[in-house]
Amino acid sequence: MTMPDDVGAYNRQLIAQFRESGGAAMGDRPLLLLTTTGARTGQERTTPMMYVREGDQLLVVPSNAGAGRHPDWYRNLVANPRVTVEVNGESYAADAVVASDVERDALFARIGARYPFFLDHQEKTSRVIPVVALVRVAG
Repeated sequence: MTMPDDVGAYNRQLIAQFRESGGAAMGDRPLLLLTTTGARTGQERTTPMMYVREGDQLLVVPSNAGAGRHPDWYRNLVANPRVTVEVNGESYAADAVVASDVERDALFARIGARYPFFLDHQEKTSRVIPVVALVRVAG
């Protein structure tokens, strides 16, 4: 995927389309909206992203296309792990749980087997790309 010139405008349009369609699938990759609380600002930020279903878990991969730093949404959820997930027409609170090193390796290998571009992203950077589980909050 080629990155658009104005990522913010692209994301705003994608978020609007996602919500207008009731969260219907858009394209060939499963999509969710993740709302985090800004680590510095405390403001809510919504980001569209691909997710991977692993059993009953939803996983997100902050690959940042192999950039040398984690995406802002990842830094936000590390600072404030309570997030909001919008997927398949529903919205719910979740806790973002970063996989431990051993868990991460196994999950990343399975994810990479299904979506090889994540392996390409890992090869581009010296940082270890995490895997994050979005665990629905009961209630």
